[in-house]
Amino acid sequence: MRQELMSLPKTLADDVAKNLVMVAQLLDEDPERAYGYSRVALRLASRVPSVREAAGFASYATERYAEALTEFRAARRMTGLADLWPVMADCERGLGRPERALEMAGAPEVKRLDKAGQIEMRLVAAGARKDMGEFDAAVVTLQCPELGARSVQEWTPRLRYAYADALLAAGRESEARDWFSRAAEADTQGVTNAAERLAQLDGVEYVDALDPEADEEVPATGGATALEDENADGSLFAEGEGEDYYEDDDEEDEEEGVSRYDGDALPPEDRSASEDEKDEQDQQDQQD
Repeated sequence: MRQELMSLPKTLADDVAKNLVMVAQLLDEDPERAYGYSRVALRLASRVPSVREAAGFASYATERYAEALTEFRAARRMTGLADLWPVMADCERGLGRPERALEMAGAPEVKRLDKAGQIEMRLVAAGARKDMGEFDAAVVTLQCPELGARSVQEWTPRLRYAYADALLAAGRESEARDWFSRAAEADTQGVTNAAERLAQLDGVEYVDALDPEADEEVPATGGATALEDENADGSLFAEGEGEDYYEDDDEEDEEEGVSRYDGDALPPEDRSASEDEKDEQDQQDQQD
């Protein structure tokens, strides 16, 4: 990329480079802002292959697949490289043309891809099969030696995850569970949500303890809870409920010579003594 930018005047090259850096930093967390920076870079240096490629990925991340395909094609024409072939095929899927993605999967350009690119092409082709409702064919597409290899590569979690997902779509749940488990084991960086999918198959539901809406959900035990019965006024009981409980307590207290005042349970004589002491204290405070 540095080499490509050296063809520009230095000031212009610096401006383009700054925008490309922002595209790279924001692409995952804020793709819309990354897209904005990519358009600025594209306006400044549309004949630089790296700029066209960055603009393509920013468009792809924001699901502007037609724009992304245009930029990827331009970058490929400029460089003559085939490394963008899988993502170009995935843009065809995004545009609702899975048949074209499958045609690209059988093109000679695939043989020019490195191992990572070929795995990516398998993933795209399997996705196209699923788009067409050919779930068994998607399973077969993903079957390759790399799927069960002992060594874990960067593509391993996504390949196993896609295979498990295809198995599940084909109705082979027990096999899908096994491969979701293998995907989760290989996914140490959290690239996929294999662990969550595995938990779903096992009937385990995750609840975010920091989510305020999580407290309002009814537990799976089936029993009523205090939060379930809470009224809008903050009471734990519906109207009329709980009154008998307190009335029964009052009757028992009267029989035992105990009265309830402001939540206290003191014998009448202790209560009056306490009030006398309070009055004396109030008078002393006024004199002071």
